[in-house]
Amino acid sequence: MGLIASDTGGGDFKMTPAGVHIGRCFRIVDLGTQEEEYQGEVKLMPKLAIYWELHGEDEDGKPLMMDNGEPMFIWQEYTKSLGQKAKLRAALESWRGKPFGEDELKGFDVSKLLNAYCMVNVTHKQSQKGKTYAVVSSLTPLPAALKHAKPAPILPSAIFDLDDFNETLFNTFHDKLKEKINNSIERKGGNKADHAPSKGRVDESPPIDAYDDGPADDDCPF
Repeated sequence: MGLIASDTGGGDFKMTPAGVHIGRCFRIVDLGTQEEEYQGEVKLMPKLAIYWELHGEDEDGKPLMMDNGEPMFIWQEYTKSLGQKAKLRAALESWRGKPFGEDELKGFDVSKLLNAYCMVNVTHKQSQKGKTYAVVSSLTPLPAALKHAKPAPILPSAIFDLDDFNETLFNTFHDKLKEKINNSIERKGGNKADHAPSKGRVDESPPIDAYDDGPADDDCPF
């Protein structure tokens, strides 16, 4: 999409505190089609990552800032599907405060999320190795009192789209993110059918694409 952001995924790691914070979507990354195995079943899943710039205070009353002075941020990976049981659908419907209409479910332009605000509920979990990490457990609309008093955006907004590959933006990503994108079917070359696993199945959920769903609802962030 031609938008460039600085690297917000490297060096100055700081655990995002648990709690509910004001968030602004500042980055959307197309991760491409990823091969996943769960309980012995292999699938090819279209993935994306959504990033939120966080505003507010930590448990000590200090602004949510990284050690380098930039706003704290968090991201979450989703399968790019609006199926009935899809986590992305549940997250977006909770974020917008209303379910998708039948026509909207035919396709949704995820670029509409860029610069949209919400409340981000962050929780802490532990990995099997005992490492604590932060996850986005839920998204909700901004309270009415904040809708006209949103914090000013700080981090540059960007969309990374594999169909319109931006090498400059890609080179700002941290190594693990670049590795994941490069492991996608699209970057390896070919298509889903060419790389279909010998067992399991290719995910048949409809992709989320641009779709004109009519006039925007002023009370809905997207």
